[in-house]
Amino acid sequence: MSGNESTDIGRALEGIYDSPSERVNEVQKLLSGNHILINNNLVEIIEAQFFNDTEMRLTDTSLQLLNDCDIKLFLNKKRKDNIIIPSEIVYRELVFDRGEMNQLETLQNLLQEDKFNETQTRLTNKGLPKGIAVLLHGAPGTGKTEIVKQLAKATDREIMKVEISQSKSMWFGESEKIIKRIFTDYRAYAKESKLTPILLFNEADAIISKRIENSNSNVAQTENAIQNIILEELENFEGILMATTNLANNLDTAFERRFLFKVPFKKPTKKVRAKIWKSKLSHLDEKSCQILADKFDFSGGQIDNIIRKSEIQEIVHGTMTNFEEIHSFCSEESIITKTTKIGFGYAHD
Repeated sequence: MSGNESTDIGRALEGIYDSPSERVNEVQKLLSGNHILINNNLVEIIEAQFFNDTEMRLTDTSLQLLNDCDIKLFLNKKRKDNIIIPSEIVYRELVFDRGEMNQLETLQNLLQEDKFNETQTRLTNKGLPKGIAVLLHGAPGTGKTEIVKQLAKATDREIMKVEISQSKSMWFGESEKIIKRIFTDYRAYAKESKLTPILLFNEADAIISKRIENSNSNVAQTENAIQNIILEELENFEGILMATTNLANNLDTAFERRFLFKVPFKKPTKKVRAKIWKSKLSHLDEKSCQILADKFDFSGGQIDNIIRKSEIQEIVHGTMTNFEEIHSFCSEESIITKTTKIGFGYAHD
């Protein structure tokens, strides 16, 4: 009722049982797994290194049961950190080539509320899955995550963002529960939202890559179990899912048909890079922007790094950065892509 996702067992039972002996008896049943709430899959125990730290929480079954009964437990709970509100997203002009823009414009039109509702109704009437799953794949720094934010802002939809790398738990078996809870939480949140929110799986490489066959390792079994859960959830998914990945070539074939839209993001061409430079640094002339685009094969994310350094430079020195300074920043950015020869034969005094 307080809004916490889990609670200390002893503290919870203090509010239920006045008798210390009754509390001890109930704690023992919970810890041994013989409690009626555990037998009916209504609560689960969160193991801890020390006995006094042991907690319990509601299972997905309980949460779904309560949601089905329209019981809202966490009315006083503050907005979760992983919820992104459209009004908080800063508008950014994103520049892509024509092919990418066509697909993104289609997505933006689809996510307009009238089009989205019409689409779901028509798909349902034809007996087709009505969920919309989108895979954004391509090189790092090409704007995959940012475009999800801009689509959300343009269509006034909230985002429930999940960092997949943080969903892996040190406790074996816990990751599967976390993944199931993500979908349970999303369904509950969607019911409370005015418009269907976007579930964003950011950097989803770890959970949609090819499954590990013929391995008895705990890690492989856990990752395969997670993938099976996601595949099952996507079969009955009714909302909007967007997943980003840098490794589409390693995509498991079972996931390929689950994603209705697959939008590739390539590193920008020279023409697109020149447009990006001009949109970010309007005080530079067209020729200077073209020189930067020709000389430095940067992604949008790398160009953003240069812009940030330019802003810092202007704050520190109080003057607008010129072309020479921008060029210098670019040279420093690209140094990590240069190959450094190491060996005794290259030593000089």
